[in-house]
Amino acid sequence: MSDTSSRYHPAPRAIFASDPQDTRGRLYAEEESAFRSPFQRDRDRIIHASAFRRLKHKTQVFIEHEGDYFRTRLTHSIEVAQVARTISGALGLNPELTEAVALAHDLGHTPFGHTGEDALAALMEPYGGFDHNAQAIRIVTSLERHYAEWDGLNLTWETLEGIAKHNGPVTGDVPWALAEYNARHDLELHTHASAEAQVAALADDVAYNNHDLHDGLRAELFSTDELAELPVVNGCFAEVDRIYPGLNYYRRRHEALRRFFGILVEDVIDVSRARLAETAPQSAADVRHAGRMMVQFSPDLWAQLKVIRQFLFERMYRAPDVVVMRKKVTRVVNELFPLFLEEPELLPKQWRKDVAEAQGEVALARIVSDYIAGMTDRFAIQEHERLLGGVL
Repeated sequence: MSDTSSRYHPAPRAIFASDPQDTRGRLYAEEESAFRSPFQRDRDRIIHASAFRRLKHKTQVFIEHEGDYFRTRLTHSIEVAQVARTISGALGLNPELTEAVALAHDLGHTPFGHTGEDALAALMEPYGGFDHNAQAIRIVTSLERHYAEWDGLNLTWETLEGIAKHNGPVTGDVPWALAEYNARHDLELHTHASAEAQVAALADDVAYNNHDLHDGLRAELFSTDELAELPVVNGCFAEVDRIYPGLNYYRRRHEALRRFFGILVEDVIDVSRARLAETAPQSAADVRHAGRMMVQFSPDLWAQLKVIRQFLFERMYRAPDVVVMRKKVTRVVNELFPLFLEEPELLPKQWRKDVAEAQGEVALARIVSDYIAGMTDRFAIQEHERLLGGVL
C-alpha cells in the first residue's frame, strides 16, 4: 500500500495578495454577488464570453484542421490557468484573479496563431496597428455585447490591469486599442501589474515551453533522441531511464516531459518566493511599484529555455510544412481584409450599425480588423473560399 501522507501544505494568504474586498471596482457600478467574489465573477464572465469559446478553433502553431491532438488557444489557456493557480497558491496569492487573467490572456489572438497576427498587424499599420494584448482589452471592454447596461464584460480594474500589462509596464507607443480604453479607465500602464498577473504571464511561458515539445514530437518534426539532447530535458530523460529502464517509448517521453514541466514550475515558485522575501512588499500596491518583476525564472533556467526556444523555432515554427501553411493562411488574411474594407456590406448584420457610424477609413479598418481577428481558423478559411474562391 502506498504512503497516503501528503507533502502539500497550502501557503497562507500573503499580505501582498490582491484582496477582492479591496478591489478598485468596475467602470460601470453594479451590485456585486452575494456568493461569488468580484474576481470569481470576472473569471466566470470570461469563461462564458463568446471570444473564449472561439479559442477552441484557434491554433497555437498548427492550423485547426491539421489534427485534433494539437493544442488550440483554448486548451493552451486552460493549461496556463492550471499552472497559474498552482503557482499562485504556493505564493499565497489570490487564485481567482490569477485564473481570470490566465484565461483571458489570449482572447485577442487572431486566427492562424502568430502568422495571422503578423499578417493583420502589417495590414493595420496605416490605421494604428494591431496588438493581441490590446485586442484582448478591446474584446472584454467593448466587443462582447451581451449585457443590457454596458458593452464588454465590465471586469474589475485588477483583472483589466492584469490583461493589459501582465508582461510588464506598457511604455512608449501604447497600442491604440489599449490607449482608447485607458483614457476612460486609468490602468496605470507605467507600473508593473499585480503578483497574480505576473504569475499568469510566467504560467504562459511554462505551458508553451512544455506543450510545444509535445506537439512537435506528435507532428514528427523532431525525434525523441533529438529532444533528449536539449538542456534540462536531457536530465529528465536520464532520470526516467534510471528509474524505469526499458520503459515503453511513449511513456518514456511523457515521463521525461512531465519532469521538465515540474522543473519549470518549481523554479518559478522558488525564485519568486526569494524575490518577494527580499523586496518584502506590504501590499499589492508595493508589488506594482517595486520597479521589477517579482515572478520570474532563475537566470540559469532562463538561459537554458532560450536554447530550447531556438530549437523549436528552427525545427517547429519554421519547419518546411509549417512555412508552406504560413504562406497559405497569410494569403487568406491578406485577401479578406481589403475585400471587407472595400465592401463592408459583406460583414454580418450585427456589424453594420458600427459600419454606419464609422467616421472615416481608419474607423472602418478597425472594425474590419475586429471582425477578422475574431474569426476562428475554420471560419476564416470558409469565408475566404465562399467570397473569393480560395482553397487551402
